[in-house]
Amino acid sequence: METLEDKSIFDLEKESLNKFKHFMTGYTKIDDLGTAGSKLLSGFQQALEFIRKPPMDTNSKLVNSIIKANETGRLKSYVNFECKNRKDVDQNATNLGSCKQGLLLQIRQVKVVLDELEDIQANVQNVMHSIHGKLSCLSDSDIDFKMNEQEIYNDSTHLAALMVALFGMVQQDYLMQERIVSALDLNMSPEELESYCLMWSLRPFINDELVHEAWKYVQ
Repeated sequence: METLEDKSIFDLEKESLNKFKHFMTGYTKIDDLGTAGSKLLSGFQQALEFIRKPPMDTNSKLVNSIIKANETGRLKSYVNFECKNRKDVDQNATNLGSCKQGLLLQIRQVKVVLDELEDIQANVQNVMHSIHGKLSCLSDSDIDFKMNEQEIYNDSTHLAALMVALFGMVQQDYLMQERIVSALDLNMSPEELESYCLMWSLRPFINDELVHEAWKYVQ
């Protein structure tokens, strides 16, 4: 089996670029999972808002008069159930649990992809070490060849640096999402939940310019 030491600098450059493409494929998976998670979090918010919706003020004389003027068995049941349709309450309670479970699954899936990206990053570092070692063994007799090899090394170094930066961003994004999911419960304030939804959708740790630069290498 061919090892890194057996490969030329040009082959090692191709390998580093190929691994970078795999890295960006993983990044896309995390991006898609984040979008799906944002929808689940919004679903959790909507379900919780419905369940916590305050009942109609039956102490109001106006409201009482309207109820009495239109009272039926169905309306009476509706009022007794805090002015909510029992079927809607049950459905939203189910949605609440489904969204929370979906978010927990999303977090686990992101962690799996993050581990894969970390492995790719480590492999590229090994490739870089091999390229550097081969450059060190070159003599100065063929300056043009050595300069060409050095340019390859510089390009690969830039790719490796991009990977480190991108991994740091998605890792921070993951940790934020993990904290949000862990904090979700029925007693959290609407303001707190709204801020979580905003932070999740904004993805404050992601530098779009850096991501755009990275995609130039795989197009």
